[in-house]
Amino acid sequence: MRAHVPSKLYTPEILGLATGLAGFPLTEDLPLRAEERSRTCGSVITLGLALDADGLVSGVGMKVSACAIGQASAALLAQGVRGDNPGGVRLTTDALERWLAGEGDLPAWPGIAALAPAREHSGRHGAVLLPWKAACKALSSAAA
Repeated sequence: MRAHVPSKLYTPEILGLATGLAGFPLTEDLPLRAEERSRTCGSVITLGLALDADGLVSGVGMKVSACAIGQASAALLAQGVRGDNPGGVRLTTDALERWLAGEGDLPAWPGIAALAPAREHSGRHGAVLLPWKAACKALSSAAA
């Protein structure tokens, strides 16, 4: 009987995504702000968003201090969030949490399948969720 070998966590795709954060700097013109910290790994993200007149995300920027998994997750959020509505971001976050817990399918989000290796590494789940939770927190300030 063969022992289960976890999938390789830091794939070239993950590392490539992590380098993409430079294209999403945190600037002063992003009024919806949130900071989140992962209790499991200590990663921190400060995220800013802007909404257009229709309530859709029109701008995103972030400052991330996280492992490559957290950086890749943040890059995927940043690359796909423009034009989305706050409800869509919350639904994706909820689906991502369920998927990481083994209770659902990977959410429909551009490129998110790159995060699949992280599912087997529970110590990285907090890093995966960090940018998504920060986005939900920032968007909830818009509704207030």
